[in-house]
Amino acid sequence: MFLYIVEMVGAFAAAISGIRLASMKRFDWFGAYIVGLVTALGGGTLRDVLLDIPVFWTRSWDYFAVTGISMSVVIAFQKQLVRRLNMLLVFDAVGLAMFTVIGVEKTLAIGLPVWVAIAMGLITGAFGGVLRDILINEEPLIFRKDIYAMACLLGGVAYGAVMAFGGNAVACGVACAVVTLTVRVLALRFGWHLPMMHPDDDGE
Repeated sequence: MFLYIVEMVGAFAAAISGIRLASMKRFDWFGAYIVGLVTALGGGTLRDVLLDIPVFWTRSWDYFAVTGISMSVVIAFQKQLVRRLNMLLVFDAVGLAMFTVIGVEKTLAIGLPVWVAIAMGLITGAFGGVLRDILINEEPLIFRKDIYAMACLLGGVAYGAVMAFGGNAVACGVACAVVTLTVRVLALRFGWHLPMMHPDDDGE
């Protein structure tokens, strides 16, 4: 039940972030719904394909319904959600944190080691945002200087650390979500970023 709740919260938040950006690009309702759906499902789909397990959304229509609810929320509160950048960042950060937890826990559940789980947590958290940005013709956030994928990585490490000290699944998941969300929010608040690549002046 805990994992299901985390998954639905993550899907809701991720879908809102995608639909909100699609609204800013003046997509129609169907296009905005598809962007929201891809944002919510993209990372988990790639994770399941890589893990060679049944893709999660093929066994339940809940994710499609949650995306529909997210669509309704954006339509009903368009002024608050679409015109305020901080609202997008909040939902994006929440989705990032929730999906990182899901990716780690689902990987561990099939018996793979922690380092693989951390990698899958990063993919689950960040890849939906990559697809979202591609669909709306934006440079993917994960490839910019922002602390984005790194937040997922640190969250996964926190999960592994709590597990190593004997924490149960709920404690590990909470630690992972808190670290991911905190790192992402603080990075946005204080402008933290990774060093950027620069070509040499001589062109080599």
